[in-house]
Amino acid sequence: MARFRSKDTKPEILVRCALHAAGRRFRLHAKHLPGKPDIVLPRDRTVIFVHGCFWHAHENCSVARIPRSRPDYWKAKFDTNRKRDRRNVEELENLGWRVVTIWECEARSPRLAETIERYGLIGSISGKGLDPTTSF
Repeated sequence: MARFRSKDTKPEILVRCALHAAGRRFRLHAKHLPGKPDIVLPRDRTVIFVHGCFWHAHENCSVARIPRSRPDYWKAKFDTNRKRDRRNVEELENLGWRVVTIWECEARSPRLAETIERYGLIGSISGKGLDPTTSF
């Protein structure tokens, strides 16, 4: 598992490119915040976690399945990950931050620009000159 990256993953880079293309500026991996959010929008007091569907057990996602080998180990691991995610979100909200979670399947979608607009991270796509079907 040490080979899997925790920073600068492909889905995270896709979200960062979409935000940057929309004119948003941000900070990365703020160590001073609980959970070290992937993207921090300090002006809005908003943090973004880009979660991998497998590692964070995204419900109703085809990628998020328990492997057949050692299912007890994987179930416990995914439960621990989900508990840590909930704890980090709660701590951030108590500190006054708005927390947005973008899943890997959403980040890899050709409609990523619409997704980040739906979360209120950018203004209207039509106003920014972005094509909602643009893949980043």
